[in-house]
Amino acid sequence: MREILPALNRWYTAGSPFGLATVVAVSRSAPRDPGAAMAVGPGDEVVGSVSGGCVEGAVFELAREVVASGEARLETFGYSDEDAFAVGLTCGGEISLLLRRVTPGEDPSFGAVAESVAAGRAVTVATVLAGPAPLGASLAVWPDEMAGSLGSAGLDAAVTADARGELAQGVTVQRHYGPHGERREDAVTVFLQSFAPPPRMLVFGAIDYATAVARVGDFLGYRVTVCDARPVFATAKRFPAGVEVVVDWPHRYLRGTTTDARTVICVLTHDPKFDVPLLEEALRRPAAYIGAMGSRRTHDDRTKRLVEAGVPQDALSRLRSPVGLDLGARTPEEVAVSVAAEIVALRWGGSGAPLTATGGAIHPRRLGPPEGTPEPTPGATPGATPGATPAGTSAGREAAAP
Repeated sequence: MREILPALNRWYTAGSPFGLATVVAVSRSAPRDPGAAMAVGPGDEVVGSVSGGCVEGAVFELAREVVASGEARLETFGYSDEDAFAVGLTCGGEISLLLRRVTPGEDPSFGAVAESVAAGRAVTVATVLAGPAPLGASLAVWPDEMAGSLGSAGLDAAVTADARGELAQGVTVQRHYGPHGERREDAVTVFLQSFAPPPRMLVFGAIDYATAVARVGDFLGYRVTVCDARPVFATAKRFPAGVEVVVDWPHRYLRGTTTDARTVICVLTHDPKFDVPLLEEALRRPAAYIGAMGSRRTHDDRTKRLVEAGVPQDALSRLRSPVGLDLGARTPEEVAVSVAAEIVALRWGGSGAPLTATGGAIHPRRLGPPEGTPEPTPGATPGATPGATPAGTSAGREAAAP
């Protein structure tokens, strides 16, 4: 949803009705998670995806019908044994979609939600999926305000309380209530979709590899900051437009920066005077990923220095060094893919092995929290072992102090 909101807001601001299909439940090997969305706007323009191509044709027609009728619909798509290429998920999974028409008159809070997401302000959207409450009715909940209604004051109050609790964790989930918000009843099903601010990626060392890592981080949806103490390298023109560039000593900048359990820290400084004090600081704070570039010799020397500085072994076990998966990467762009692959594998518990060498579901039922949820600070590696470092490339050049 986050990726297509600019287009949706454009249609909404222009007063053009559009049909919005949102994944509200999945089972087995479904390709998209709850919250994924597709919309059909004026001129039959399509944005987004709900299945990676399996059912988009059918959803397109349903969305057009919803726009014409104004009636919300709940549809489920699954595998068709008779014809795997009929309307259904050939991957064998099942997804449930809510389709509804969105206009300023029918959903007056949608514009404010889109603006909040664009500004990085946390918001949860609650939508009725089943029960006596109106199907598709929506309620937007911020930490300090709310807009819209699900049909009754009691239901609004109960859902608002739950939505704020889920918002603190960035959770997207279904909840059940009585007709007037009664707890421990299941007459009404409500879909709570939380939009937490994007997670941060902090890249230290404004070398050529940092440009590629920052670019792929921005592509993956992180809010990227590049920091280097050397102003000659830390210049905005060397990085993508959406990347923040800071001139400061890395450990000092990190010390004054808030991180959480979704934050990714990539240490590319490759210089003990930068990366040792920086890693001392990084390993004391919450983060989803802490990776450091360098050869195995550099890694051994850096580890020795960190031990001498008093960093305990349990903290050192969080360090992904040498950084990245073993892809045989050489160029900055290839190395960035290697680093991104390790970040994704660690986030979702992937093995890093070729899919041709694995069995079972490609998209297994997730053991961890939903998209956007802060995850526990990792203390161990995932199934794959970090592979070869990009040592021997220009990333290995020692840099002069500022």
